[in-house]
Amino acid sequence: MVPDQVPERPLWEQLAERNAELPRGERLQKVLAAVGFGSRRTCEDMIAAERVTVNGVVAILGRRVQPDVDLVEVDGAPIGVRPGLVYYLLNKPAGVITTSADTHGRPTVMDIVPSEPRVFSIGRLDLETEGLLMITNDGELANRIAHPSCGIDKEYLAEVDGGDVPAGKVRRLREGVELDDGITASAKVSQPEPGVLRIVIHEGKNRQVRRMCEAIGHPVRRLVRTRIGPISDRTLQPGKWREWTDSERNAMVAAVATTIERRD
Repeated sequence: MVPDQVPERPLWEQLAERNAELPRGERLQKVLAAVGFGSRRTCEDMIAAERVTVNGVVAILGRRVQPDVDLVEVDGAPIGVRPGLVYYLLNKPAGVITTSADTHGRPTVMDIVPSEPRVFSIGRLDLETEGLLMITNDGELANRIAHPSCGIDKEYLAEVDGGDVPAGKVRRLREGVELDDGITASAKVSQPEPGVLRIVIHEGKNRQVRRMCEAIGHPVRRLVRTRIGPISDRTLQPGKWREWTDSERNAMVAAVATTIERRD
């Protein structure tokens, strides 16, 4: 008697199982480049020289990682925890300048954070704008986050004049507004309550959100940045700062690496 044969599973099930076993995430060399270990070619050489491990195992070229899940180390040190580098998150109050010094004697963001090591802000907030600002001495990561091609989201809450903003004007903000220096890129815009707009942009034009709102006839009364990429903190009080958490640093690395992947 011929024993019963187990029928072969459908091909789509077999392919799904194989895909589930494949490493997911970003290419390792792009993650390393995103946090400032050099060009992707340099990072590939580091991997080939067996200087990089993922979850304790020596990495090979072609490895993909999830920075917010996998432990990536270079020469035994976790990426993002490089000697001498600091990463601060500051809730900037209104009336504070985003510079290292001010000739008029006004307070600056550098008066709030530690004086050593010497640091700088990633991007800027104008004098009266409040909210989250990232400060570091990691030039490579700062350049990648701030560069327009990176496309890291910045979320703002804007209290505007004129009360309830009509749907047609909200749509204009979403689709792009004509400014002196060109049309803005598409944005995510909602109105959680009358006269309050939640605006998410990924450009870095000067005073962009204020000018967008002025262009539709609703000047900004108060503007607060509430999120930068994956980093937000509703508990951080104005004028206070803290260091990034490990999960925030890894999430930012992943966000920057993802934008690099999209451009390729």
